[in-house]
Amino acid sequence: MPRAAVIVMDACGVGALPDASDYGDAGTNTLGHLASLAGGLSLPTLQELGLGCVIGIDGVPPTPTPVLHGRLHPLGPGKESVTGHWELMGVVPSRAMPTYPSGFPAAVLAALEEATGLRFCCNRPYSGTVVLDDYGQHHLDTGEVILYTSADSVLQLAAHVDVLSEEALYTACRAARTVMSGEHAVGRVIARPFEGSSGAWVRRPGRRDFALEPPSRSYLVELVEAGVAVHGVGKIRDLFAGVGVSEKHPGATNAEAIESVTTLLRTLESGFVFVNLVETDQVYGHRHDVAGFHRALQVIDAAVRGWLTLLRADDLFVLTADHGVDPTVDHTDHTREYAPLLARFAGSGSRRWDGPLADVGASVFRWLTGRDALSLPGNSFVSDL
Repeated sequence: MPRAAVIVMDACGVGALPDASDYGDAGTNTLGHLASLAGGLSLPTLQELGLGCVIGIDGVPPTPTPVLHGRLHPLGPGKESVTGHWELMGVVPSRAMPTYPSGFPAAVLAALEEATGLRFCCNRPYSGTVVLDDYGQHHLDTGEVILYTSADSVLQLAAHVDVLSEEALYTACRAARTVMSGEHAVGRVIARPFEGSSGAWVRRPGRRDFALEPPSRSYLVELVEAGVAVHGVGKIRDLFAGVGVSEKHPGATNAEAIESVTTLLRTLESGFVFVNLVETDQVYGHRHDVAGFHRALQVIDAAVRGWLTLLRADDLFVLTADHGVDPTVDHTDHTREYAPLLARFAGSGSRRWDGPLADVGASVFRWLTGRDALSLPGNSFVSDL
């Protein structure tokens, strides 16, 4: 039985989309600019696969024998992790999700307080680390939970575990998710537990994302209905609100996700492994930490080398991304960019393939079922084999 694995290197964009200026992201290029700032990237495995053939990247020259490679673009609006992953699996949002550059309006705040039984502070766009510095002590002193957002369609609740346990924070986020519907249907409500003391706040690994259910059928649902198990590693299950994910596997950190993928590739006889590697976004990207981002990519590069030795002749293996987080822009939010595509499979050759993100889902479905889901967007790059 064939297998397929799609590895999403979160926020590893490769150039501004034509409408990037509408988002304040003109001229962005996450991997290109990261490489320039780092004095070149050292990624021998990704280089061998053909990352330097996708775009010019300092330190990653083109290889004469790449796998199938190219750039992918969304069909819908936004630059969210939710919509990026949805589009990879054939779900295209019809309109942009709501954002709150001035904070959540008074009526929404009142509804949140009633639904959760909590009081809140902050209520404005904020960096997730800076908000702890500015509001962490106030939160401890008053018990008011830190409510904040970003340029993305998110509502985030941060609470110290001495004020609100992780489970109590998750309960509050579930209640907030019910409030954030209709015109206020944000892409994600995110729980952000932390610990420590003033000047030394530490985010705990218990982050949890409560996403909207996808508004339409996805290739994940099509796969499950075709009898193919879908294994979500990391926050994949959360991003799809569980819809179309058969089993969830640990991946709160890259180390955890890499271990999960390694185990799955060693043990699975068939099925689809869908993976989010979060640290290039969550830990380093939003902080514009160039050295940390590069180190995280090097860890991924080494993991990919190991995974390649575990692949069978009938496996499809894809590396891609969901958006960018360019370290040179004057904000720390996601950037509206193309995603790289590297796909290794029997007969792939060294072709270039540029198209929609949905081509990934179409190709996985074709590889694992031998047919197309004609009602979903995307064209399979394996269909002519």
